[in-house]
Amino acid sequence: MTPPAARAPATLPEHGRASGWLRSVRLALGTTAALGLARFAYGLLVPAMRDELGWSLAKAGTLTTANSLGYLVGALAAGPLARRLSETAAFRLGMVLTAAALAANAATSSYPVLLLTRAAAGVFGALVFIAGGVLASRAAASRGSALPVSIYFAGAGLGIAVSGTVIPPLLSHHPGRWPLAWAGLAAGAGLAAVFSWTAAADGTKAGARAHEDAGGAGGPGSAGGVGSVGDGAGGVAAPLADWHAVVRLWRVSLAYVLFAGGYIAYITFLSAYLAAHHASVTQVAVTWAALGVAAIVEPVLWSRPLRAWPGARALAAALAGISAAAAIAIVSADPGVVLVSAIGYGVSFLVVPAAITRLVHAAVPRSNWTAALAAFTVVFAVGQMVGPYLAGVLADSYGAGATLVWTAGLCAAGAVASLTVRSAGKP
Repeated sequence: MTPPAARAPATLPEHGRASGWLRSVRLALGTTAALGLARFAYGLLVPAMRDELGWSLAKAGTLTTANSLGYLVGALAAGPLARRLSETAAFRLGMVLTAAALAANAATSSYPVLLLTRAAAGVFGALVFIAGGVLASRAAASRGSALPVSIYFAGAGLGIAVSGTVIPPLLSHHPGRWPLAWAGLAAGAGLAAVFSWTAAADGTKAGARAHEDAGGAGGPGSAGGVGSVGDGAGGVAAPLADWHAVVRLWRVSLAYVLFAGGYIAYITFLSAYLAAHHASVTQVAVTWAALGVAAIVEPVLWSRPLRAWPGARALAAALAGISAAAAIAIVSADPGVVLVSAIGYGVSFLVVPAAITRLVHAAVPRSNWTAALAAFTVVFAVGQMVGPYLAGVLADSYGAGATLVWTAGLCAAGAVASLTVRSAGKP
C-alpha cells in the first residue's frame, strides 16, 4: 500500500501528536492479528499438527491455500461491507471474528473443518486488513505524514515475533498441545481487538477521501485495493476489476504471481524445515522472532528506494532479496545461516505489494486505480493459493528443503521479470 497524496500537516499540540501516534500503534494491532497471528503463525504449528494428525506437507500446505482463498473472498467483500457499515465497524467486526476463527481451530482435529476455519480466518483477516488500511491512510492524510501507514503494516511483524517467541517452547516435546497454541493465538487476537477498539474510531474526517488514494495491491503489506468502485466523479460506477491493466502490465503481473506463490511457501514451511534439521526450540524461537523484528523495521529501510528508484528496480531488488534469503538456507542449515536467511526474508517480503502498487499508480489513470488494484489482488491470491500446495507436494517427495528451492526459484524468476519492466506512462 502506498500513502495517500501528501497534504499540509495539521498543527497539533504536543499531547495531540502523542495521542495520534499511540492511536496508530493500537490500530496496528489489526495487522498483528490479521496477518501475524491469523496467517503467518500457522507455520509454527505445521510440524506439530503434521506429526499428531498424520498429515503430508501437501495436506498442511492446503490449509494455507484455504486461508488464501478466504482472504480473496474477504478482500472482494470488504469494500461493499465497509460502505454499508463503515470502515470502523468492518474493522471491529473483522477483529472479533478473526479471534473466533482462531479459537475454532483449537476445537477440532477434523481436516475438512480446519479447512473451513482457516478459510474463515482469511475472510475476516481481510476485512481487518483493508478497513484498517483505509483508517491508517486517513490518519496519514490528516497529519501530512506516511508514518501511520508504516506503523500499521509493521504490526504484522509484531505478530510474527510474538508468536515465534511463545509457540515453540509451548510445543517443544509436546506436539499434542497444538490446540492450546491455537487457543493462545485466539487469545492474542482477542486482546488485539480490545486494545484496537477505540483506535478504529475514525476521528479524521478531514481525510475522509483518503481511501480513494490508498488502495494497495492486495498483498501481505498492502491494503487490498478493492474497497471502492466509484471513480470520484459524481458517484459514477467504475469496473470492479480492470483486467486491461493486468494485461498491459503483464510483466508486473507475472512478477506478482510468482512472488505470491513463492513467498508464502517459505513462511508456511520454515518450521518444518527447521524440524527436519533437528533445530532446538531456542533456534526456532530466535529465527521467527528475528524474522518478525526484521519485518517491523522493513518500512524504514525501503522508504527511500520505493520513492527514488526508477521503474521496477525496487520490486526486482525485493524479489532478489527473498530469493537470496531462501537460497542461503538451502546451502547450509547452520543456525547462523538460517538466522541470516530469516532476517533477509523479513526485510524484503512485505515491500513487494507496496512496489506493485506504486507501479500501478504510475501506469494507470487515477480514476482507475481501485479497479486495477482489485485485479492485481486476484492475481496475488491465485499465486498464494497455488503455491503452498505445490511446494508441499515437492517437500513430500524431496524433503522440506524443497520449499526453499521453490521460494528461491519463483522469486528469482519474478526478479528477472521485474527487470524487463519498462517505465510506462498513463494511457
